[in-house]
Amino acid sequence: MMEEAESSQSQRGIGFWLAFGAVLITNLASALDATTLSVALPAISNDIGGKSVEAYWAGTSYPLAQSALMLLWVSLSQCFGRRPVLLLTLAIFGLGAILAAVAHGYPLLLAGRTVQGIGGGGIVGLTTVIITDLVPLHERGQFYALVSAIWALGSTTGPIIGGALAVVNEWRWIFWLNLPIVGIAFLGISIFLKLNIRSRSTKEKLKELDYLGTTLFIASITSFLMAVTWGGTQYPWSSWRTLVPLLLGAAGLIGFCVWEAMTSGATLIPMSIFLDRSAAILYLGSFFHGIILWSLVYYMPEYFQSVKGYSAVISGVAALPQTLTVVPCAVGVGIIVGKTGRYRWAIWLGWGLTTFGMGLLIYLDVDTSVPAWIFLGMASGLGVGLLFPSIALAVQASTPPEEAAMASTLVLWFRGFGQTLGVAIGGTIFQNRFQAELSNVSGYPGQDTSTAANDVVRLIDQMRHLPANSVQLDQLRQAFSSSFKVIWAVMCAFSGIVFIASFFIKEYSMKQDHLTEQGYRGNGERPESKEKALKQQN
Repeated sequence: MMEEAESSQSQRGIGFWLAFGAVLITNLASALDATTLSVALPAISNDIGGKSVEAYWAGTSYPLAQSALMLLWVSLSQCFGRRPVLLLTLAIFGLGAILAAVAHGYPLLLAGRTVQGIGGGGIVGLTTVIITDLVPLHERGQFYALVSAIWALGSTTGPIIGGALAVVNEWRWIFWLNLPIVGIAFLGISIFLKLNIRSRSTKEKLKELDYLGTTLFIASITSFLMAVTWGGTQYPWSSWRTLVPLLLGAAGLIGFCVWEAMTSGATLIPMSIFLDRSAAILYLGSFFHGIILWSLVYYMPEYFQSVKGYSAVISGVAALPQTLTVVPCAVGVGIIVGKTGRYRWAIWLGWGLTTFGMGLLIYLDVDTSVPAWIFLGMASGLGVGLLFPSIALAVQASTPPEEAAMASTLVLWFRGFGQTLGVAIGGTIFQNRFQAELSNVSGYPGQDTSTAANDVVRLIDQMRHLPANSVQLDQLRQAFSSSFKVIWAVMCAFSGIVFIASFFIKEYSMKQDHLTEQGYRGNGERPESKEKALKQQN
């Protein structure tokens, strides 16, 4: 059996790779959609109206919806099969793209982004689950590397595409471009993805769903994230509009955890996953990974457009030093972990470089030269890239094989949860600091400091009409630069905390049983038997 498992990679035929390629294409659509919009938001606001609050929601509605429903899609796929559920999420994602593309105002655009987020949560979550179905743990590093490479391709080209389309006022093609990708993926998955499911009646399948837990989770996380999203931006943190949904959401999440731990029936999330210290630290790391990642994706383009005065296209190109480094890092980690079975080194190095890199970004200023900001941005990109596959592999090595599907999806969920909070935390930090900095600007273009701080998109556009050598423009750029520095400092602190915590992670053997919906494959060791697991302490 072990020889069969070890030689499985060489036995995979063209059908397997066509199926896996179709799954990869779905991630390209999701990656493009996540990164093309932020750099084009100023152009979209100028075209359809709206202030920074609406633009802010256009950026956060997608990850909010994705976080709320990602785990539900995985739960449904365990009952009704991966392929039909994945095809449904693709259809929903495509519908959201159409709604956003035809929008002539922010209400419909936000609706389209939300629908896309609902489908995108299933696309991203089910990709990881399908890999756990098809590939044993010790081979997954190479497949996660391929997924990370696709994400890097979308993340690299996304800002450039979005910026180019914004310059010629064709931002709607940001959404139209998703449709041919979705179409190809839909066709490929329908034809080539063959996954057997257990034969059960519909009644038996429905019994496997955790109705109360799922409802409580979705309602609570939506309430919590909406409060966090508009807290300090649309409404003050002390406002009842922020506190009520925030407290209700937090109470609901506590109630959800209690229910999941005490119920004897089906559960959305097996609480036993978090009992392992290593897994708990890794999930914490994935959460902060999302916060830091989305702060870079969302606020670096604003730095280049406001402080450096770059166009939307050039701002997208300027992000390449950080995004291009993800591909070699992800591929390298996948290959090395697959051959050596060791993964802690990648986590330590990843968090070390991320902490160092976020600290370097504090040196970005108004007069930072092009070579300087290229090298200042590379370190954080290297660190973030190393963490993509290493956290996912480490979690799966730290949890029982029968829980691999949900355990691996939770890595993505915590990262997505962190992404939503990353935009919110960064926005609150920025606006509080920026409002204070504006008091030092003489005759800034705005009615008052609070108005300008909450309408950054319009302020950046107004800055482009100021004389290049004006004192006012220099002061505004300095105000932006000083505000971004605070964001990078906070992110550096977050990364440093996780870096220290990562030294308490244990390293388990990658040679474990391959458990799918059809049963065990292979003859490896199971991490729930702690006395039998290979704890490789270095």
